[in-house]
Amino acid sequence: MNEAEQVVRRWRREARCVPAARAALRKALADWGLAELEGDALLVASELLTNAVRHAVAPRDREIETRFVRLANGVRVEVHDACPVRPVVRVPDEAGDSGRGLYLVAALADRWAVGERVGPGKRVWAELGVKGAPR
Repeated sequence: MNEAEQVVRRWRREARCVPAARAALRKALADWGLAELEGDALLVASELLTNAVRHAVAPRDREIETRFVRLANGVRVEVHDACPVRPVVRVPDEAGDSGRGLYLVAALADRWAVGERVGPGKRVWAELGVKGAPR
């Protein structure tokens, strides 16, 4: 895979990394001709990053890594963090302000999962494809 097919960035584990990562994803999607995926892809990236910022228990000096990977008919959004605890989809509480992140990811993505990564922690990823495109 060449550099034009993926964008890899590292971020301090702070809330302000979310809009910065969204901007990087927006640019990648435009460069790849996948602007039609922007709304769903940005929401998925926001939810995965927000989970890593809020819930990943790791030393403060450990960064979050994002990988936006160009697929044949879409994009894979990956968020790597140093916490081994795997996220769990919760049934959203209609009265609550939080807890909908992975529920939204599951609803918007064609596929998503949690897996191993090189080094400590985990990789959470979601794939979104252009609607109507062959798989």
